[in-house]
Amino acid sequence: MNLYPFAAEMLQILIILAIAPAFVGWVRMLKCWLQGRTTAGLFQPYRDLMKLFAKDVILAENASWIFRFTPYIVFGTATLAGGIIPMLSVDLPLAASADAIVLVALFAIARFFTSLAGMDIGTAFGGMGSSREMTIASLAEPAMLMAIFTVSLAAGSTSLSQIVQVVFSGQSVLRPSLAFAFLAFVLVSLAETGRIPVDNPTTHLELTMIHEAMLLEYSGRHLALFEWAGMMKLTLFMALGAVLFFPWGIGTGSIIASGLAFVFLLLKLAAAGIVLVLIETGLAKMRLFRLTEFLGSAFLMATLGMLSFFILE
Repeated sequence: MNLYPFAAEMLQILIILAIAPAFVGWVRMLKCWLQGRTTAGLFQPYRDLMKLFAKDVILAENASWIFRFTPYIVFGTATLAGGIIPMLSVDLPLAASADAIVLVALFAIARFFTSLAGMDIGTAFGGMGSSREMTIASLAEPAMLMAIFTVSLAAGSTSLSQIVQVVFSGQSVLRPSLAFAFLAFVLVSLAETGRIPVDNPTTHLELTMIHEAMLLEYSGRHLALFEWAGMMKLTLFMALGAVLFFPWGIGTGSIIASGLAFVFLLLKLAAAGIVLVLIETGLAKMRLFRLTEFLGSAFLMATLGMLSFFILE
């Protein structure tokens, strides 16, 4: 029995758990340097998580099991998603049963329970944040699925491992459909991860926050799990973009190849952090009612990619 796929799976999950806070710290450092501010350091997210895990959990009297259970669901789905995306190797045990559609479904489950938890306590800001989150999701998820379907048409499969092998072999390089799908994926990633111009992850203004409004009643380890899962989600979306459109360097079944893939992964995440900071620094947060135009553009790009595949290719 070959134990390498299972070892690569576990190693990949451990890596995403470990480097997600560092990637967020890298993005914050770059933003501080670009804006001429003093940075808190690369490892500040680790210190924030340890501080939250050391605090007690305070629950409202009317909190149901949904409110208590949601942090573990969100963290669990983010961890499972880390085992689906072939970041180190294409030979993963979950590759046969978990594809890009399952990955989107995992993120949808986390969003669904987070929205329920935001409304569970009955506060005004929690309900407002849940409503806004589901509004954005109803626009972002179709665009993301359309972008993934465009890439799957070029690869002939929705399996992420199959997509990596096809693109890596050079069969899908320089296709117009992939260019449109990549632009759509970038716009959707900004919305799904709550980054500017869709949401401001550093704001505490109640009338402008979206994702943060659903977490106002959480504290202690529950809030730490949410924060950690959010860091992993941002890292996973950057890794997913690298897998779908820039899969070079991913291992194909050996320990040495996986080691090289880890180095390439760090380089890709560093480059993705630079691009993300440039986007967030150059743009301002949009008004909520303009997000329909933003995400509608993402859906249009993905649709053009699919049409260009049938017309030009």
